[in-house]
Amino acid sequence: MEEQSSLCKMCNKSFTQSSNVQRHKCIHMGEKTFTCEVKSFSQSSILHKHQHLPAGENQFMCKICDKSFSRSQYLLKHQRTHTGKKPFTCEVCKKSFTESSGFRVHQRIHTGEKPFTCEVCNKSFLQAVHLRVHQNIHTGEKPFMCIVCNRSFTELTAFRVHQRTHTGEKPFTCEICDKAFTQSSSLLVHRRIHTGEKPFKCEVCEKAFITSTKLLIHQRIHTREKPFRCEVCVMSFTKSAQLLTHQRVHTGEKRFKCDCCNKAFITSTKLLIHQRIHTGEKPFRCEICEMSFIESAKLLTHQRVHTGEKPFKCEVCDKSFSQVANLRKHQRVHTGEKPFVCAVCDKSFSQSSHLHKHQWCHTAEH
Repeated sequence: MEEQSSLCKMCNKSFTQSSNVQRHKCIHMGEKTFTCEVKSFSQSSILHKHQHLPAGENQFMCKICDKSFSRSQYLLKHQRTHTGKKPFTCEVCKKSFTESSGFRVHQRIHTGEKPFTCEVCNKSFLQAVHLRVHQNIHTGEKPFMCIVCNRSFTELTAFRVHQRTHTGEKPFTCEICDKAFTQSSSLLVHRRIHTGEKPFKCEVCEKAFITSTKLLIHQRIHTREKPFRCEVCVMSFTKSAQLLTHQRVHTGEKRFKCDCCNKAFITSTKLLIHQRIHTGEKPFRCEICEMSFIESAKLLTHQRVHTGEKPFKCEVCDKSFSQVANLRKHQRVHTGEKPFVCAVCDKSFSQSSHLHKHQWCHTAEH
């Protein structure tokens, strides 16, 4: 019984006395029950050391930036920020760390060890801080509230990132192009544009992507999954952004207006393409015949003239086409659909060009 009570259930660390287990648990739970007038600590022994420091004194000073510390080991850690020294190296992936604590946490990635377990759902984590954040899911607690918009957050990191939406602060800057970001993770992804790194590869077609999110969206091409469905017409989409754009078809919303002719568009991309009509810009040029186009899709279609590629195949008769629009026209041969109706005599046609020719019969009569 004594042996069982001397074992930490969160990380399986064992102790000679059950009282030591209780003190140790404070590390996992973030409790700091031993308090001096200024600071709190998880163990009485650490409080005792703190109380014996000379009042107001930090005896160990950095010679480079004049920052001072209460202990020599704190100064030693700090000095590595100047020297760039990372004495703790992982033998598996050769990644280096400035502190042993960071090194130990990293090693768990390779070993698969997750010593911090949630008592409610048994989910395990690499670090105690991750467990504490997770526990807020069960309690519903969101202790970090924004005083500007009253939005609440379960973790401090997310709260700090959110605050930057109000302050406009972008502390993470790209050394190559000086573009700034609110999060370090966004900067990390951005750097891949310069390096060309695409670490996320599709197992089906081996196409690679900058982010895991882009890979996930791409994989839906293979699985044909379309999780975002329109509630009006039941059309489905692989991306939430595509659904959002589609919904404007039903609402009639056209947020993007041309400054030259006031014509409005559903998306900023369609506006940009339209503006090239006014500017005469044709940035997409064929390398074979040097024909230019206002949009990349038209260049892609044109290139099939040279390659002979016909990727759009009729499922009924296996006839192939270079453009999806031509396939749709062809499919009406099989379906008998005639969506273009003459307003004068109600005669129907499978193609708009046929309707246009027919309408000349009526104008000739007059």
